[in-house]
Amino acid sequence: MADRQLAEALSQLIPVLYVEPATSVVQRFRNEGWRGVRIRSRLHRESSSLARLTPEGLPGLTWPGVRSINSKIVSWQVRREIGRLRGSVRTTLEANILSPIMGTFGEVTKAYWAQDDFVGMAPLLDLPSEPFARGESKLVDAADVIIAANPVVADTIRGRGRAVQLIPFGCDYPLFSSSANVPPAADVDLPRPTALFMGHLGPRIDLNILERFAQSGMSLLIVGPLPMKRDLRRFENILTKDNVSWLGERPFESLPSYLAHADVGLLPYTRSKFNIGSCPLKVLEYLAAGLPVVATDLPAIRRLDTRHISIENDPVRFVERVAELFEFGSDVAVDAERRRFAAEHSWAQCASSFASALGLLPANASHDPQAGRSAVGRGPSSVSSSLQP
Repeated sequence: MADRQLAEALSQLIPVLYVEPATSVVQRFRNEGWRGVRIRSRLHRESSSLARLTPEGLPGLTWPGVRSINSKIVSWQVRREIGRLRGSVRTTLEANILSPIMGTFGEVTKAYWAQDDFVGMAPLLDLPSEPFARGESKLVDAADVIIAANPVVADTIRGRGRAVQLIPFGCDYPLFSSSANVPPAADVDLPRPTALFMGHLGPRIDLNILERFAQSGMSLLIVGPLPMKRDLRRFENILTKDNVSWLGERPFESLPSYLAHADVGLLPYTRSKFNIGSCPLKVLEYLAAGLPVVATDLPAIRRLDTRHISIENDPVRFVERVAELFEFGSDVAVDAERRRFAAEHSWAQCASSFASALGLLPANASHDPQAGRSAVGRGPSSVSSSLQP
């Protein structure tokens, strides 16, 4: 999601072609049945300055031969669409460490966007770490500019002798701040006050905290998909409690209506290698909705340095802090302060920082979306959309 949001924000400054994860016939057959078998490469015009390409690829991201072939296939499709758009590539912003296309367009600037500790992510997905480590090393060596979203990732790359600019993720402030004005979702039936966790229910989550919360009797609303393979029975036991409601995945645009039910936002992450090297989006999304946050201790959370985030690792203390915030209740002035803080970390602000780092147009400069020179944004591509836990 971060790559798409940054592409949209950058397109306010310079024309952008956003390259989505490559899809394969096999993958689409699994998801769509026979409807997905037809080979396709689709270009979508989102606006006068933003185009989105969904390229065709092969399955098997961890196979060396497939990774190399996919890089060539996707590069060819991007060049074809750039030609149809009558443009040329000025900058590539690459975050696909398995099948990169950076450096294949004669671009002026090759940038690597080190979003997370993808090497640390591999064990969570039961995948070998070596392909991720080798792919990351190649991008670090080849990039003209390196931008990291997390201080731990930035320090790791600096340890290899490369300069890194730290630009954390932003948030969709206009969307999430609208929670104050939208009707609450109709499919929530929990008494207030309510704590909310929204996100993937995978191996990143500390189930010890959710179990403790379920035992507390306080209302807990969970919104998000369940890719969990391990500890599924533990999660199912949590859901047997009357004070816990899990709604599954909901459309991104509808999330403010669920935030409208909440009084505290939760980030109960484990301190895994991947989490320590990540930059959680949902913390800023909670703050944009005016909610106080209780989170476990992660470097990206510490760096925000705001009194509106309480950091607790111990499950008992975590739940006690939520109870204290319930007791304090809502304060209009404090809620507005949280929203202002989130606004300072919006994707628009983030895009301005990227534009400066990449030598693109500054945020206050005018530009002609039809001028023909574009940035190719490769957010986490297949890494994020297909592998993100």
